[in-house]
Amino acid sequence: MWFKPWKKDKVESLDQVAMDRLPRHIAIIMDGNGRWAQKRALPRSMGHRAGVETLRKIVKTCSKLEIQVLTVYAFSTENWKRPKDEVGVLMTLLAEYLRKELKELHQNNVVIRTMGKTKDLPLEAQRELAHAMKSTRDNTGLILNLALNYGGRSEIIDAVKSLSKEAVSGTLRIEDIDELRFSETLFTRGLPDPDLLIRTSGEMRLSNFLLWQLAYTEIVVVEELWPDFGEKALIAAIVAYQKRDRRFGGIHTN
Repeated sequence: MWFKPWKKDKVESLDQVAMDRLPRHIAIIMDGNGRWAQKRALPRSMGHRAGVETLRKIVKTCSKLEIQVLTVYAFSTENWKRPKDEVGVLMTLLAEYLRKELKELHQNNVVIRTMGKTKDLPLEAQRELAHAMKSTRDNTGLILNLALNYGGRSEIIDAVKSLSKEAVSGTLRIEDIDELRFSETLFTRGLPDPDLLIRTSGEMRLSNFLLWQLAYTEIVVVEELWPDFGEKALIAAIVAYQKRDRRFGGIHTN
């Protein structure tokens, strides 16, 4: 196959990052928790728990770098197909993460935000999310955007339905529907589109994630399973992003 996971350069520290060319918005498909556990003959739940620890570290690094937005694919609409016990573990870990980390996230000026149909989540998870968002809503640092019960196609269909209702009711003219108006109907309204998408575990697919928003996003796929993805790997991905020539469909002229 011509398209292979990116082989990262050796990157040791934040000193190698050009601080004036940071991505405003980083999106991550956190893949490989189950395989990480399987390789170690551990229950899948241990892989998910290790993945939560990785998320904690990545959030701290993004906050330190003053990244504006970090969107992580925490639970997709398709993940409900997994065994009931595994889904239960994921929901428990979500509530546990928010409970344990909220104080530190708040102290570090992080804003908690969600995208997806969170009303379908278990009540405990909904309560912890609501509390976390309320507690951090006035912060001004990194926006940690948790994609929960999220699917890109579903998001687009819901946006079309919403705009259609406005058009039928006469509150919106068809000719006023453009890319900006459509974007304002999505879960990511008010946020810049991702500049950089990172997918761990070497898989070459978007998995129904941010299908509209990723139109001109730079993509970095790494071989590491999510629990093995650390600060150095994140920095290496950012350095690789900074080496890209982003033309947005045009050409650069001297």
